[in-house]
Amino acid sequence: MERLAVIILAAGKGKRMKSHLPKVLHPLADKPLLAHVIDLARGLNPERIIIVIGHGAEKVRQWSGGSSQWSGEKIEFVEQREQLGTGHAVQQTEESLRDYDGNILILSGDVPLLGIDTVSKLIKIHINSGAVVTILTAKVDNPAGYGRIVRDAGGRAINIIEEKDASPEIKKIAEINSGIYCFKKDFLFNSLKKIDKNNLQQEYYLTDVVGLAFRSSLKIETLIAEDPNEIMGINTQEELREAEARLKRTKT
Repeated sequence: MERLAVIILAAGKGKRMKSHLPKVLHPLADKPLLAHVIDLARGLNPERIIIVIGHGAEKVRQWSGGSSQWSGEKIEFVEQREQLGTGHAVQQTEESLRDYDGNILILSGDVPLLGIDTVSKLIKIHINSGAVVTILTAKVDNPAGYGRIVRDAGGRAINIIEEKDASPEIKKIAEINSGIYCFKKDFLFNSLKKIDKNNLQQEYYLTDVVGLAFRSSLKIETLIAEDPNEIMGINTQEELREAEARLKRTKT
């Protein structure tokens, strides 16, 4: 059985929510967004669950500590004190995972509709293929705002370009990055040491490690989500209401 650790990225401020509450604590179906993601992680029976917190860190700790559903279960927290991007966020977990040797699943604390079947399939593809990184993607009608999956003439994923750094040609690509990945641990942390923030947002992008894998002739795999709604990220109150409606429809 392959080893698995889960990192949940939950450090973002969520400015567009227009709320003093940390984004991942906004309620969806009577529990915080982050609770849905933790439940998903627990369902995979990983060895470790590490949550990267930042904005409103103390509130997130207090909520988790007072949550009876996880009583007796240790959920680890790592704090990203400066918001320097997703790559930087993941780097904060390296010390905690120093003695761990296995696969790492990265989830987003603001993607609450993701199903366990999809994630299990992602992990299976990752393990069976021997890839250093396996990316969950989706094909959508309106890809605006998302990173685009760049493929070569043979259909292999070779890079992820963030929206703000994308050329007009790249912006025409309809396949988007979900922000959900499975990595080989050593590749992940070795690659994070090589990325820079030479981009419009001046951030360390986790997505940059995909290009590094391609340039190193390492195997990259993808899984296209059957239902793009599963990877819906919550960034506004409107999207929160939309997610609530989707959950209600799936239960009726």
